[in-house]
Amino acid sequence: MNTNEQNHQICQVERAGALDNGLRRLVQNPRKILNPFIREGMTVLDIGCGPGFFSVEIAKMLNGKGKVIAADAQEGMLNIIRGKIKGTPLEQRIELHQSSFDSIGVAEKVDFALAFYMVHEVRNQKKFVNELASILKPNGMMLIIEPKFHVSKNAFGSMVDMIKEIGFTVVDNPKVFMSRAIALRKNV
Repeated sequence: MNTNEQNHQICQVERAGALDNGLRRLVQNPRKILNPFIREGMTVLDIGCGPGFFSVEIAKMLNGKGKVIAADAQEGMLNIIRGKIKGTPLEQRIELHQSSFDSIGVAEKVDFALAFYMVHEVRNQKKFVNELASILKPNGMMLIIEPKFHVSKNAFGSMVDMIKEIGFTVVDNPKVFMSRAIALRKNV
């Protein structure tokens, strides 16, 4: 698959405004969704972070202790976050990382990873989850949230089965508007 084909499958930078607006904050409130999982001092990976809708809120939830690695394959998305946090204390708490379309590419171990509305865009999900398992600390957790309008119940169930085979245990099925969500812990 060439880069243009891959880019066609992901949310383009030009549509970033639709990913970060007040209406979305009402129906997919980052604090409400993430409060059960985020703790001060954590290192959190926001994979496919887009314009930072979750990254910025996670950094605030860490209360100055810990950090967020905001990872996206599109430099334009990272530039949007860069502009949001420039000159604020969050600039020291959010590390921007450009992934490739085939690899997350983060070497640092993390306590928690968020993959919001992006796993369905990944060509090789098994490779992606194996890489994520190598990034998570022992007993680290990940939260995967997929849109119901793109991912069927059966497809989501198959993905969860594959993740469990890799070495994760389901710990929660949070309710997220118009979404399928699963929280998993990495087995030691």
